[in-house]
Amino acid sequence: MAGPTTAQRGAPGRADTSARPPHIGPEGPRISRRLLLILIGVAAALLAAFVIWVLYGSSWLCVEKVTTSGVEVLTREEVEAVAATPIGAPLVSVDTDAMERRLRQKLPRIDTVDVVRSWPHGIGLKVTERKPVLLVEKDGKFVEVDAEGVRFATVDKAPKGVPLLELTPEPSASLRRFGGDRLLREAVRVAGDLPADVAKDTEAVRVTSYDAISLRLTRDRVVTWGSGEDGPVKARVLGALMKAAPKAGHFDVSAPTAPAVSAS
Repeated sequence: MAGPTTAQRGAPGRADTSARPPHIGPEGPRISRRLLLILIGVAAALLAAFVIWVLYGSSWLCVEKVTTSGVEVLTREEVEAVAATPIGAPLVSVDTDAMERRLRQKLPRIDTVDVVRSWPHGIGLKVTERKPVLLVEKDGKFVEVDAEGVRFATVDKAPKGVPLLELTPEPSASLRRFGGDRLLREAVRVAGDLPADVAKDTEAVRVTSYDAISLRLTRDRVVTWGSGEDGPVKARVLGALMKAAPKAGHFDVSAPTAPAVSAS
């Protein structure tokens, strides 16, 4: 009996693949690169649309409350009234810079203010108030002056522990050269250089010229300060003199290398 022919057996070394299905790897059918990029783009667009809706269109991230910190003389109510926070508006849309400008303009007592978003529903107002270092008496009231020489508020009653400015400049070349505002800044400079224990006992800072500044302390004590120059050195010398002669009535530190003390 004749065996199978060569054609029936197939060519040597070749497998018969005519009936095999297309290869599918373990990861499944391959997606074309173009289709993959389209799917990624659609997903990114949907995600962006969802984020925009959450931020601007939903009620999930709207302003519901306002918190205020740092107020001492001002009240939370007056700060928040001026801030005029848009309750119910999307938190992301609140113009915090405009709120800060409005607060500083309408409330001069505010030195700095930070308006911050407190996710998911809050606005925070962080206030730093100006501190008076001197008082200027005017028409029975008191104008508060801060460490930068800014006159920021007028009050009916003098705050405790803040010295009164006695600005009585004598007609001189010094006055013509520097002017009243410069003399005020020099007084502020001196008040800022005073040691804490001296500052609390200072009732008035008297200025008659640029280099003639003196202090009136409690218990009828007087300090001749001179100009505002070398303030920190004068402050240290004054502190040492007051410890060495606690009952003295007059201290002169206008020349801090040669200070003087007297009974009155």
